[in-house]
Amino acid sequence: MKQAILNNLKNIYGWKTRRKIVVFSVDDYGNVRVDSTKARAAMNLAGLSIHSRFDAYDTLETKEDLEILYDTLTSVKDKNGRPAVFTPFAVPCNIDFERLAEERYQQYRCEMLPVTHEKLSCLQPQAYEGTWKLWQEGITKRLMVPQFHGREHLNLKVFEEKLKKKDHEMLTALKNRSYTSISSTGYSTISYTAAFDFFNFEENYGFEPIIKEGLDAFKKTFGYPAIYFNAPGNQEHQIIHTFLKDAGIKYLDTPIIKKEHQGKGKFIKTINYTGKKGKTGITQLVRNVVFEPAHDRGFDWVNYTIKQIEAAFRWHCPAIISSHRVNFCGHIDPKNREKGINALRKLLKKITEKWPDAEFMAANKLGEMILKSNYYPDI
Repeated sequence: MKQAILNNLKNIYGWKTRRKIVVFSVDDYGNVRVDSTKARAAMNLAGLSIHSRFDAYDTLETKEDLEILYDTLTSVKDKNGRPAVFTPFAVPCNIDFERLAEERYQQYRCEMLPVTHEKLSCLQPQAYEGTWKLWQEGITKRLMVPQFHGREHLNLKVFEEKLKKKDHEMLTALKNRSYTSISSTGYSTISYTAAFDFFNFEENYGFEPIIKEGLDAFKKTFGYPAIYFNAPGNQEHQIIHTFLKDAGIKYLDTPIIKKEHQGKGKFIKTINYTGKKGKTGITQLVRNVVFEPAHDRGFDWVNYTIKQIEAAFRWHCPAIISSHRVNFCGHIDPKNREKGINALRKLLKKITEKWPDAEFMAANKLGEMILKSNYYPDI
C-alpha cells in the first residue's frame, strides 16, 4: 500500500501526455570500474573490500554485453515498429592507467574512451575486440543514444589528494587497471565516484573547464554534441548548470527530491518534476520508475517496475525508467548479466503486450518534445 501511494504521488505534478512514452535512462556507460576477474581477485587479496555490487560486477561494457543487450532491445517493437532504446549516460574519458604508472602515480591522467577500448582489445581481446565498433553500430541503429554523464566518473579532488598521500586502496586499484573499492574519501560530502561533489562551495568553479573539456570529448567520441546531462551520483550544485547551459546542455536529469549541498555539510532540499525549468532555463526531467533487476531486494523486479509504469500512465506521465549498466554486465560473472537481461526481456515483452500503443523513446527526444510543447506546470 505504501509503495502504491508513493508510485502515484510522484506522478501528480509534471508534464502530461496521453502518449504511452517509455524511456530507459541508464547510468555509467563508458566508465572503467573493475578491469577483470583477475584484477578483482588481486584486489581482494590486497585487502580491498567489496562494498557494493558495483565493486563486484561493474566493468566496461564488453562485446558480449552489448551483443546480448542489442538482441534484447530488438526483441520487441513499439506501436511505430521501433525497438526499445537505451539512453546511456556515458563518460567519454577514463583514467590512463599506463601513463600514471609510467609517471609513478604523480598526477591524474586521462584518455578518450576509444583509446580505452583499443587498449583493452589488445589486453583482453576475447572480451573487447570489436567492442567499440559495436558501440558505433548501436548508435547508428538508435539502440543506444548516449548523453553526458561528466568527463569521467571520479572526483578529481579526492583522486589527486589520495595520489599525494600514496593511498594504499587507490594505488592497489590503479595498479589493477581499476578504480573501485575505496572505503573513505575523508569528506562526508564527497563520494570518490561523484565527479561534481565538493566540500567548500568555491570548488564548484573548478568544474567549469572539466565540463567544457568533457562535452568536447563527448562530441569527438560519440559523433554528436550532448544536450542532456546527469551527474555521476546524481549530485551537483545548480551553479554548474550555468556552465552546462553555456556549453550546450538543454535538459537535466534530476531526482524528485534532491538534497543539494551548499558547502561544508549544509544541505537544502528541492522538489523537482518533469518539465520544470531551473533558474538557468534548463528543462528538468525526473525518473519516475526504478528498474535494477540484478540487485536482489527480495521482490520481482519486472512486476515492481510494471506497477510503477502503470502509475505513470495513469497520471498521463511518460515512464522514465532509471537503471544502471551494472545490471547488464557479465564480464566478472555471466550470471549477473543473465539475471538483468532476462528481466529486461520480460519487462519489454510485458510493456508491449500490456500497452500496444507504447512508444520507446530516447531521453533527449522526450526533452525536445517537452520543450516544444511549452507547457510547464505552475506549482
